[in-house]
Amino acid sequence: MSTYAEKAKFITYKVNEPITAKELSTIFKNSGIKRPIDDLPRLERMITNSHLLITAWDHDELVGVARAITDFSYCCYLSDLAVDQHYQKQGIGKELIRLVQEQITDEVTLLLLSSPVAMDYYPRVGFERIDNGFRILRKK
Repeated sequence: MSTYAEKAKFITYKVNEPITAKELSTIFKNSGIKRPIDDLPRLERMITNSHLLITAWDHDELVGVARAITDFSYCCYLSDLAVDQHYQKQGIGKELIRLVQEQITDEVTLLLLSSPVAMDYYPRVGFERIDNGFRILRKK
C-alpha cells in the first residue's frame, strides 16, 4: 500500500486545465479552506472569471489548485491556494505558487490575503508580509 508521500512524487501540474465546480468544491472541502463549497453556480463563476488556474493532479484526482486574477503586466491576486489535506506538507502548494509566478513573470507583483491559520505558511514559501492594505468585505 502506498502512502500519500509516495504518491506526491507523481503529481502532475497543469495550467488552465478545465475543471468543474464540483471538483473545485471537493478540493476546497478536502483542503480545509473556507469557501462557498455548496454554491456550485458561484464556484463555476469563480472558475470562469479566473485569469490563471494551476492545478495539481494525482493521476485523475485533483489534489491542489491555485486560482488567480491578473493583468499579466503589473499585479496578480492569488485568490485561492488549496491542497488536499492528505497531500499537504509535500511541496505541492509551493510548486503551485512557483508555477503561478512562472506564468505571470518577474514584472508582476503577486499578492494575497491569508486566512489566520495560514499566516505562518506564506513567509516560508517566499511571501513578504505587508501591512498597508484595505478591504471592503463581501456581504455573502
